[in-house]
Amino acid sequence: MTTARHLATIDSLRARPFPARPERSGPVDSGPGFHVGELATSEEFWEDDGTRRVLVEEQYEAERDALAALLTPRWGPPEELSLWSVLERSMDGEEMPEPWSTLSCHTPNLWLWRTDGRWTGLGVSQWDKELPFQLLAVVT
Repeated sequence: MTTARHLATIDSLRARPFPARPERSGPVDSGPGFHVGELATSEEFWEDDGTRRVLVEEQYEAERDALAALLTPRWGPPEELSLWSVLERSMDGEEMPEPWSTLSCHTPNLWLWRTDGRWTGLGVSQWDKELPFQLLAVVT
């Protein structure tokens, strides 16, 4: 996907109303108060020695950084939010709200902007070392 399409997807997610119940529509998971959209998804890594996986991770982080550079003039510099404490708290049995509970399982951190009453974020996700990387946009 192109950067222009990623920006259009982010703008579309920001404009959408939040549904009353969790739902999935194509590459977007939504629920009360949130949307999480897959901007890009890599291939899986079942037959990889780790080298290609590292290169793809770096590529996805570079794509996130490029999008952040384009969003910063709009909204200012992002805040970086580590989701480690959310994961740790949920593993200790604390109930965490969505999308934070699920995101913390596969996205180590988000770059967040607060604008127009909503948080908008970008993150790089990977559920497990054999599974694909994803570039995610989050709106809450």
